[in-house]
Amino acid sequence: MHNVTLIKGDGIGPSIIDVAVKIINASGVKINWEEADAGMAAVEKHGTPIPDATLASIEKNRIAFKGPLTTPVGKGFRSINVALRQEYDLYANVRPAKTWKGAQTRFDNVDIVVVRENTEGLYAGLEHYLTKEKDMAESIALVTRKGCERIVEYAFQYAKQNGRKKVTACHKANILKFSSGLFLDVAKEIAARYPEIEFNEVIVDAACMHLVMNPQKFDVIVTTNMFGDILSDLTAGLVGGLGLIPGANIGANAALFEAVHGSAPDIAGKNIANPTAVIMAGVMMLHHLGEHVAAEKIQTAVEKIISEGKFVTPDLNPDSKTGTIEMGEAIIASM
Repeated sequence: MHNVTLIKGDGIGPSIIDVAVKIINASGVKINWEEADAGMAAVEKHGTPIPDATLASIEKNRIAFKGPLTTPVGKGFRSINVALRQEYDLYANVRPAKTWKGAQTRFDNVDIVVVRENTEGLYAGLEHYLTKEKDMAESIALVTRKGCERIVEYAFQYAKQNGRKKVTACHKANILKFSSGLFLDVAKEIAARYPEIEFNEVIVDAACMHLVMNPQKFDVIVTTNMFGDILSDLTAGLVGGLGLIPGANIGANAALFEAVHGSAPDIAGKNIANPTAVIMAGVMMLHHLGEHVAAEKIQTAVEKIISEGKFVTPDLNPDSKTGTIEMGEAIIASM
């Protein structure tokens, strides 16, 4: 029996999480789901986006499964996702982007994993106004050798364990000679320890160009926090959008698995949200828990349903009348 903290989230979060939980339960894995609040729903109930009870649950279980959360843009509290990553030192964000049969995309045979440093860089929270008038602001990018070493090491270990052939370090060391330069230096040092894995380094703006021209050139990408945030959304766009992309946040002592798209409040309650991203986050979670048979069973069923295109949400097939709940039921039937 596995104990997992379940955060349903905001907007479409509860509906897609409910579907994912039913599918995971149907796979035969025994999980004790411990429900906890976060996001705007938690603000309304508890007056805070991350209640102490939620933190205590994650601290105890060390595994969390989460739907999308709403964070106000430009005001209010900082990102709850960032806060959770820093609270539990979830230093590695892992975002696989792979083309699906049945999903309309501009490219075929894309299979890229972005490994993003998750706790430092420009998202470290070191920013402030420089004047009383608040007309000048400063943000500081924090980059440490330890942070660089562990994220690059994670990327090479991930490549080795998953049969990947190549790791690309994306950086801006030509301009940010100290912060990005440190990351690149460390990447080269660690790459030398893995001669069996091809290594190259690409300036991040050039990487964006190559990704939209010939994404098959990339395998595993490792990069710093903000660059990884941008590149992982770009790679999602190559394979059909964020509705198909799961995310894992991994630390030495805890892990959080989530849908990486937004809470989409405009379609909440309409039973049309695509649950694929959070279902595949559940697949990543099951692999992390060692439940590989169940994970493969779910993935095979999801791939079958999407490739057939009959029981999928309208974003995948505009002619489909299938809703979120019905797509989940079709996946369970396929299993």
